Amino acid sequence: MKWFGRKAGRALARPGLARGVAIGEWPRSYEAQVREGYCLNAIAQRAVRMVAEGVGSAPLTASDPGLAALVRARSSGQVLTETVAAHLLLHGNAYVQLLGDGLGGVGELFALRPERVAVEADANGWPVAYRYRVAERVVRIAAEDEGGRPQIVHLKGFHPLDDHYGLGCLGAAAGAIAIHNAAAKWNKALLDNAARPSGALVHESPDGSVLSSDQFERLREEMEAGFAGAANAGRPMLLEGGLKWQAMSLTPADMDFVGLKAAAAREIALAFGVPPMLLGLPGDNSYANYREANRAVWRQTILPLAGSVLASLEQALRGWDAGAALAVDVDRIAALAEDRERLWAQVSAADFLSDPEKRAMLGVVATTDTASSAGGR
Repeated sequence: MKWFGRKAGRALARPGLARGVAIGEWPRSYEAQVREGYCLNAIAQRAVRMVAEGVGSAPLTASDPGLAALVRARSSGQVLTETVAAHLLLHGNAYVQLLGDGLGGVGELFALRPERVAVEADANGWPVAYRYRVAERVVRIAAEDEGGRPQIVHLKGFHPLDDHYGLGCLGAAAGAIAIHNAAAKWNKALLDNAARPSGALVHESPDGSVLSSDQFERLREEMEAGFAGAANAGRPMLLEGGLKWQAMSLTPADMDFVGLKAAAAREIALAFGVPPMLLGLPGDNSYANYREANRAVWRQTILPLAGSVLASLEQALRGWDAGAALAVDVDRIAALAEDRERLWAQVSAADFLSDPEKRAMLGVVATTDTASSAGGR
């Protein structure tokens, strides 16, 4: 039975697809959300960079050295797997364009900015092309060339309400990011105002008179010049003429901004799959030590994401080379060395297994001489 390959009637057997209702403002307000959630938030930026750089630095094993070099090559300065991982985390979609080398092969892999790409579907809703828009210029890229080989790889996170576009992590973390940014602005405002909450000068005159316009303006100017800003922190205030200072807001201790900001930071880290301990957040004791947290982020976040990216690239590249294969070389990941060492010790202690069986369990390919000697025994 033939499991793979194109079938003439496949398009007729497919059900129709439709664009669902997007959650939040994807992808129209993507730029604004990235500015608030990634460019201006240290926790979100560090979490995304930690995962994306881990995917980009993961050692590869490929069916051909040229294929590994193709995936590792920098295109316009970008690291392909790292860029794709960041796009998936933030936007939920990643698009990789396969550029031919003119000799029947792939010469370059380039990651397109996802907010510029729109899916063009056929009558049944299945993608047949992608439109890439830069300002007023629109380039149409067919999903496949004349020979049926893929020209675009579309990777997307699972979106329960949309058939064409994926869902990123940034939307789920938007609330926590807003709280974290608001707490940072609050602290900055306190420093700008001598680290004191806002209040009011109350004029209490025995005869019930009020301040004139000139008196009010002079008092306001003196307050701004003499008591506002960090340079005037702790400066005593001299009140006269029936003026009395009255605080009008709660203190930071009452509002518990420190705990609120830390809780928001942990929620941001959770949305991107990073243990808060790795981001230096206090009060998180989910892992016994830093090494356990580092292994957890590799096992639970980086490796699954890297495997998904490489599997998608491999499937597309097989349209150009049927023998193309890509995977993460887990044995060469330094963060997982202890796990590998423990597995080797357990397999080595299993006396009921033969040497070839042990090698198979460890993923070690036996050489010709080793296999011959094993057969002789």
